[in-house]
Amino acid sequence: MNKEINNIFEQFLQKESLFKDKKALQSTYIPDEIKHRDIQITQIANILAPALRMEKPSNIFVYGKPGTGKTLSIRYLAEQMLTLADNKKIPLKIIYLNCKLKKIADTEYRLIAQLAREFGKEIPPTGLPTDEVYNVFFQTIDGEKQIILLILDEIDRLVEKAGDELIYNLTRVNTDLKQAQMSFIGVSNNLVFSNNLDPRVKSSLSEEEVVFPPYNAIQLQDILKRRASEAFKEEVIEEGVIQKCAAYAAREHGDARRAIDLLRVAGEIAERKGDKKITMKSVDEAEDTIERDKVIEIVKTQPKQFQATLYTVLLNKNNAKNKIVDTGTVYETYRDLCAKVGLRPLTQRRVSDIIAELDMLGVINAKVISKGRFGRTREISLLLPSNVEQKIKKILEEDLFS
Repeated sequence: MNKEINNIFEQFLQKESLFKDKKALQSTYIPDEIKHRDIQITQIANILAPALRMEKPSNIFVYGKPGTGKTLSIRYLAEQMLTLADNKKIPLKIIYLNCKLKKIADTEYRLIAQLAREFGKEIPPTGLPTDEVYNVFFQTIDGEKQIILLILDEIDRLVEKAGDELIYNLTRVNTDLKQAQMSFIGVSNNLVFSNNLDPRVKSSLSEEEVVFPPYNAIQLQDILKRRASEAFKEEVIEEGVIQKCAAYAAREHGDARRAIDLLRVAGEIAERKGDKKITMKSVDEAEDTIERDKVIEIVKTQPKQFQATLYTVLLNKNNAKNKIVDTGTVYETYRDLCAKVGLRPLTQRRVSDIIAELDMLGVINAKVISKGRFGRTREISLLLPSNVEQKIKKILEEDLFS
């Protein structure tokens, strides 16, 4: 077996690569120019510019569907501002945190502790009162006159995990600071995120909003051509490949990230097979690879109760207003389904736990909604492309009804 593995590696090293610089197709890459986002970048730059005069800028909420250039544009602007601040000796600090990362932003304690670490102050992962962590953070950043811009990417995930009280506390930070001042930039895929915030939190934000629209197919082609020229050697992309990748992504709400991923995977597949060019067939195979997705594999291997819960979400989605269903509706359908397929139904609380697991896996979005004295429920919407949804539904029907 070791010999076979070594042969694979040796053969790979002997192949001539199709790539010139694969980093240009990776999610962390920031190009020299952000295409088709001039309006949004200019708007954000104008809001943030006062920070370069040591004036606290407004808080900003940036909205848009996945792959519309939100994070890329913000990080591009951050790089530009930091370069200018460094040249002119302006005490500007910009911190970027992805709130999707569990170890950083699943509790208020962890988030503030991470912020303190960004300024060189170590705080234990647990053990201190939250108020004390805040005090340490305040003392750390208020030691000198400086402007701090805090970028919270996927801020809606942070609120889901830690509550909107945290956002309120962050907006009130400046009342306790004497030298430093802090503004924050919230980035969210949820276009109505702020509508669900506590009114007290909303009023304290004084935020400005910037919306990123989806890219169209022509814009996606332009973006892909630029990335492809940086990533691949000359004349390795067959005619029509760029257009096909762009059309695929335009179908999925203008998601540039999907288009770039598809082109990268097509290149990897062609290279793996020893092809000299990336062809339309390479794109088809890449699309199949991406669409099969780990979600499908996870669904196949899950217990029957997990599958039954997901299947009832699929059943209810098409009949629901705005394609959103609540936990109660899912549970009623789930009990009916259990009777049909011979499963012993779980409690509603356990089904709610399974829904939370599906949310963590990225199959659904399950947003907790307060109903006042009637308690809380989850509003559930699917996050799957339609073709993947149909594949999963077929898998579930085969497993549940066989």
